[in-house]
Amino acid sequence: MRIPFLAANWKMCKTVQEAFVYAREFTRLVKDVGDVEIVLAAPFTALHTVAEATRNTNVGVAGQNLHFEREGAFTGEISGMMLKEAGAEYVIVGHSERRTLFGETDAMVSKKIAAALAANLTPIACIGETLDERERGETFAVLDRQIRDGLVPSVPLTAAPALVVAYEPVWAIGTGRTATTAQAQEAHAHVRRRLREAYGEEAASRCRIIYGGSVKPGNVRELVTQPDVDGGLVGGASLDVNAFAEIVAKSRPEAV
Repeated sequence: MRIPFLAANWKMCKTVQEAFVYAREFTRLVKDVGDVEIVLAAPFTALHTVAEATRNTNVGVAGQNLHFEREGAFTGEISGMMLKEAGAEYVIVGHSERRTLFGETDAMVSKKIAAALAANLTPIACIGETLDERERGETFAVLDRQIRDGLVPSVPLTAAPALVVAYEPVWAIGTGRTATTAQAQEAHAHVRRRLREAYGEEAASRCRIIYGGSVKPGNVRELVTQPDVDGGLVGGASLDVNAFAEIVAKSRPEAV
């Protein structure tokens, strides 16, 4: 049975002090949750603080991005090695905002996934279609391309079971719109089929595929009851400590 995976993506929000207060309160709220894997993706400036505040708890820490080189003349960038040293265990790769606002391609995402694995970080690899692509009936073609060109070249069979794939329909991120449970399940099942083709049944059945796109306390339970939806990548709703704790609670196997 796959353990549900819930990640809070704070994006460019929260100062170091705000992150510390949140992490301290959040760990108190979820201290008895042992059947959900929980991660806080903090801004780079707050990573070490959040890692220290969650040390020896059931809450992990993720970076929101990384560069594909270990070090070098890349002003303003951060490497997997640096994230690891700051206390991160995971890193979000290929988020739609990185793709649309900063021009990240599938090839760049693939190199970043490889860099994450080389730094012993678990990638949370994001894929998903835009509204125009969905309306043109290209959802599966887009997912196929992103998996073929972004994931498979950099993820060996040995790493595939631990990979977290986040399906995030771009049209549902920060818009208040959410894919229906049927749409989410259809996309997640398609992704798992492609992972099965690439890595085999065992690896595909162990890989967590999570949903990202306006996940809230009011819709998370319906989403995670779908057979191939293994949790969520939560944006805006995760900024409120009580809301994210509620989302975690409603994602627990005993709750669904």
